[in-house]
Amino acid sequence: MMRQYELVERVRSYDPNADEDKLNRAYVFSMKAHGSQKRASGDPYFSHPLEVAGLLTQLKLDGASIITALLHDTVEDTLTTLDEVQRLFGPEIARLVDGVTKLSRIELQNLESDQSKQAENFRKLVLAMSEDIRVLLVKLADRLHNMQTLHYLSKPEKRKRIARETLEIYAPLAERIGIQRWKDQLEELSFKELNPDAYDSITKRLQDLEEQGAGRVDRIIHELVDTLHENGLPQATVSGRRKAPYSIWRKMQRKNVTFEQLSDVMAFRITVESIEQCYQALGVIHARYPVVPGRFKDYVSTPKPNGYRSLHTTVIGPERQRIEVQIRTAEMHEVSELGVAAHWAYKSDGSSQPKTEGRQYRWLRELLDILEHAVRPEEFLEHTKLELFQDQVFCFTPKGDLIALPRGATPVDFAYAVHSQIGDTCVGAKINGRIQPLRSQLQNGDQVEVVTSKAQTPSPDWENFVVTGKARARIRRYIRTQQRAQHIELGRAMVQKIFRQEGYDYSDKALEGVLKIFQYQSADDLIAAIGAGLAGARDVFNAVFPGHKVVQQVTPDEKIIQLTRGKTSKPKGKDSPLPIKGLIPGMAVHYARCCHPLPGDRIVGIVTTGKGVTIHTIDCETLESFHDSPERWIDVSWDNEADGADEKVGRITVVVANEPGSLGTVSTVIGKNGGNITNLKITHRTTDFFEMLIDIDVHDVKHLTNIIAALRATPVINSVDRARGR
Repeated sequence: MMRQYELVERVRSYDPNADEDKLNRAYVFSMKAHGSQKRASGDPYFSHPLEVAGLLTQLKLDGASIITALLHDTVEDTLTTLDEVQRLFGPEIARLVDGVTKLSRIELQNLESDQSKQAENFRKLVLAMSEDIRVLLVKLADRLHNMQTLHYLSKPEKRKRIARETLEIYAPLAERIGIQRWKDQLEELSFKELNPDAYDSITKRLQDLEEQGAGRVDRIIHELVDTLHENGLPQATVSGRRKAPYSIWRKMQRKNVTFEQLSDVMAFRITVESIEQCYQALGVIHARYPVVPGRFKDYVSTPKPNGYRSLHTTVIGPERQRIEVQIRTAEMHEVSELGVAAHWAYKSDGSSQPKTEGRQYRWLRELLDILEHAVRPEEFLEHTKLELFQDQVFCFTPKGDLIALPRGATPVDFAYAVHSQIGDTCVGAKINGRIQPLRSQLQNGDQVEVVTSKAQTPSPDWENFVVTGKARARIRRYIRTQQRAQHIELGRAMVQKIFRQEGYDYSDKALEGVLKIFQYQSADDLIAAIGAGLAGARDVFNAVFPGHKVVQQVTPDEKIIQLTRGKTSKPKGKDSPLPIKGLIPGMAVHYARCCHPLPGDRIVGIVTTGKGVTIHTIDCETLESFHDSPERWIDVSWDNEADGADEKVGRITVVVANEPGSLGTVSTVIGKNGGNITNLKITHRTTDFFEMLIDIDVHDVKHLTNIIAALRATPVINSVDRARGR
């Protein structure tokens, strides 16, 4: 086990300004916190955080990262609290430890090998939750050491679960941030656990190849070096290695070939001094050896998203061996091995700065600059924010499946992402076990349980807060379908009424002969058009019976439409009238939300584009904006003989004393007087009074007036008025 002074010396070897006192205190604190805890291997538990810290020193990470590694399990596995960490080591260390702890608590359930989308979403979740890149580096080092000691776990199923999670999640993460060294080790250890037979078989064949061609790798290296030196590259160096067993296994699966059919199991790396020499070396190799077609890749001019840069080519090289050759500079090699961590060692001297960086990694340049020049920790923290996937949130289903959604998504978006039917029948949602409003915005790592009901249908209000295209499209489709059904119902009632008035029995067949005249495909289409006001019921009747002599002509003012907020209200009796007079047949009617007109109010209609007619009270302040458009005004009135069964919404403003029970008194008075509160909003609050807006379902203006009078007679209520808003 590494001693205290050895760890400190490792850090000081590359960071002379490291806080030696804080490193020593973290070492002692972690050792005491873990106390007598043991690992499955029988070693003291403290050996684990110490080894994680050691792995990070290989990447030459800053002191804060090393201290975080020492403390990363204390909050989760000991009695230590985050407040204690902050008090002893400061807010930066506490934030990093908290980040690693949160990542450790995320468990991916039901991760099967074929669920690649789930694995990718989980990787994105880990990245999204790692706001500081150092959190992710500590977590990867933690996972690497756990994999190195995995064989000590007694339960095979647990070993396989951890290995599969490592292979699906953490190895690709290491690759994504460019740490090839860790990626290879994680893959190798996982492969050995998950498929030991294949691992042993490939390893044995590689050993056999080495024995058969003893000294072959050295001879090939020697010939490549001589070739490069003879052609103007005296500083070039060459190293060779066999490819990793897991890399070979993946290639065998991808290409569907046997081991014997793989010929490029050896890879050689040529290191030169500059980018120009990279291409010069490539020319030398291609001029000397036959090139395998289709195997050349230029990652120097077009780097990989993780910043990896190198030239790759495959040739029939020395001793007629098919070999892969990688050509790069020393700095490119450092980035390929250490990835993000290589930027800690960069010096901003121009020559060592990468010429190109992937768009996603523009923050690395900022990170490098701030590491070199910043003095205050605040400046450093400001530039270590991980920007990947900050436009997304990742949430779990109760079974552990992971759903990726745009930032700002709600439980309704989540429900539609799971299944369209679940979205359509959604009535509520539990977020992390608690019932929350459907318009709540989801956060990373939330577990969402959708509550459904067969009686539920999509609400038009949902469209105001959903953010996914799928949810919005399904809601709009339902609304269109619902509106069509309403238009058909209203249109058929209007046509039937005219047929009765003129002494005819109505049937849909009667309309089929005039479909071409009105250019509709079916009787339902024509009836829906009548209900929507796009065709006149009288015009249709005259087309069906062109020679008919009118028995009774009905004036437009006598045609009454029974629409409440765009919904059809069914007549009470055979010829029950509808609530508003003075409208064109079939025109949609909406009640203004600014003034909430009620039966008994003096009203006026305003033609609104795309909505039909909007009904306002005659004293509504909104009408001022239509002063210059008199052609949009329609003279309408309530029909006193209409069925008043439908409830309307009346809005009032109430000022009530700020004392216990006041709100209960208000709701009791409204309920006793036959009103039903549909919405309540507190608009202003002082130490003495609440001011609130209340929407109440009432029959008419007289009903609302009675409720207002009853409220005014209540002692705790200071004042009540009908709301008049814009």
